[in-house]
Amino acid sequence: MGTFGRRLLLAVDAKGYGGVDVVTQREWQEAIRRLLEEAAGAAGLAWDQWATQVGGDSVFAVLPQGASEPALVDPFMRQLESGLRIFNRNRRDEARLRLRAAVHFGTASPAANGFEGRAPVEIGRLLDSRVLKAALAAAPDAPLALAVSATVFNDVIGEAYTTIRPQEFREARIAEKEYAGRAWIRVPGYDVNALDLGDAEPGAQGGAGSAAAIDARPTSAPTAPGDTVVQEFNGTVHAQGAVFGISK
Repeated sequence: MGTFGRRLLLAVDAKGYGGVDVVTQREWQEAIRRLLEEAAGAAGLAWDQWATQVGGDSVFAVLPQGASEPALVDPFMRQLESGLRIFNRNRRDEARLRLRAAVHFGTASPAANGFEGRAPVEIGRLLDSRVLKAALAAAPDAPLALAVSATVFNDVIGEAYTTIRPQEFREARIAEKEYAGRAWIRVPGYDVNALDLGDAEPGAQGGAGSAAAIDARPTSAPTAPGDTVVQEFNGTVHAQGAVFGISK
């Protein structure tokens, strides 16, 4: 039986890596690791304790127990964006490093080839989602586009543990492979609600007939702000003083 644990996860991936020359690929690889380490230091997150899997232009990281979610969402991302802008200064357009990033908190335990659990799979779907790719593509001057899971948005941003306001995020429904859920997207320097995300949002990912899959919500997902929870009963119910529905 595996070891159960909930961990804070980060995933990043570079846009257009396969279309640049070898020299640029090498520069991007070196920059990604350095910028992540610098951002971790600025946010007070112990980089040397991160468990990372590197894939050229991508990094998947599981942070140590007790790592601060607000620190990863706020000062870490601000420093990462700043570092990317400095790196891209005076570089030709096609050589600019632009990253998609995703943050999630959930079950992840060490395994033979990395980590196992739902969270590593889910963060991969957030990172590779068409809506996050569309957000970065629709903001050509942005070096970074971020997706956070419902858990992170509700518990960290929605509860005002960061200086980033909830209004800076845009809710998106995602259906990628076996995953169906919600993400909140932010593109620093842009009004994400004004960006044209094409058919990626709302409710169009996955093609025709996918609405049910997109609306399907994982049983473990928390209730989003503004949601209404309703229970329906048939027949007689004897439950004096009970509350069966919660409406916000």
